[in-house]
Amino acid sequence: MERTDIKSLNIEELESYIENLGDKKFRAKQIFDWFHVKLVSHIDDMTNLSKNLRQQLKDDCQVTSLKILRKQENKAKDTIKYLFELHDKRVIESVFMRYKHGNSVCISSQVGCRMGCKFCASAIGGLERNLIPSEMLDQIYQIQKDLGERVSNVVVMGTGEPLDNYDNLIRFIELITSDKGQNMSGRNITVSTCGLVDKIYKLADEKLQITLAISLHASNDELRKQTMPIANRYSISEILEACKYYFNTTGRRITFEYSLISGVNDQEEYAHELAGKIKSLNSHVNLIPINPIKERDFKHSTSSQVSKFKNILEKYGINVTIRREMGSDIDAACGQLRKSYVDETTRQG
Repeated sequence: MERTDIKSLNIEELESYIENLGDKKFRAKQIFDWFHVKLVSHIDDMTNLSKNLRQQLKDDCQVTSLKILRKQENKAKDTIKYLFELHDKRVIESVFMRYKHGNSVCISSQVGCRMGCKFCASAIGGLERNLIPSEMLDQIYQIQKDLGERVSNVVVMGTGEPLDNYDNLIRFIELITSDKGQNMSGRNITVSTCGLVDKIYKLADEKLQITLAISLHASNDELRKQTMPIANRYSISEILEACKYYFNTTGRRITFEYSLISGVNDQEEYAHELAGKIKSLNSHVNLIPINPIKERDFKHSTSSQVSKFKNILEKYGINVTIRREMGSDIDAACGQLRKSYVDETTRQG
């Protein structure tokens, strides 16, 4: 019999579940508070529940609690990469980043990824499975418990394509923004996608106040096809139409992520071409000098080339930032720590 994933239930579902067990409805809010405010990992720690109810929950429920396998902190001590083990022994990774405006965590949404982007270590090996909402939440919870620090911003941009795990993503957002739990503002949540157009329309209709980030990484379809297989399914023009709908529906500005790869997509002509396509959109461009991965020959652009690209976009009136490199000395590109661990354990048999 499948056990109830109790940490993924919202308040209403939890109330119904507790009543079906024959207990009082108010117990649901107590349990929700233990999981999502006090961040406990074990039913026995819920001291205001009866011994009988605790036993019922232990018998019937799955309680997600990720195990920290490894931590890597960079020299500047503003970035920590976590490798977590799931209940089925699979591994995922998350990145904690300290900024002046608060702490951010970049979380994974899948074990592996099937999108196949050539500059990303997450895609090597393909997709193993989706993460359930409680596994997405617990990345944040375990980091907060480990560091004793509050996380104020979440980016769903680690291993996996979030919109390929749509229903679990939406439940995760519902739980992390619940005023009975972490009460995080939707405006402090960013969801990154490589451009699943049908899901972008669907997400827009949810009318959430989250930030949508599009991993564009190219200024035309042929260039995009060189590194991103999804470009064979959706064109840039289709993605931009979906982005217009998203902005018109939610009022939320779009972020375009553009990883600069030396000699591939960082030439000035591509900056002009990109600007021509997005200048009419209410958007922001985040330029990312890529973290090289050993499985590919890609190299990140020089600082002067990054600056030239930025200056061209700004001349068109586009808001541009260059992502600060925070984890290059600890393999902080998506999927790198997980990939090295899997390779190591495979070698060891």
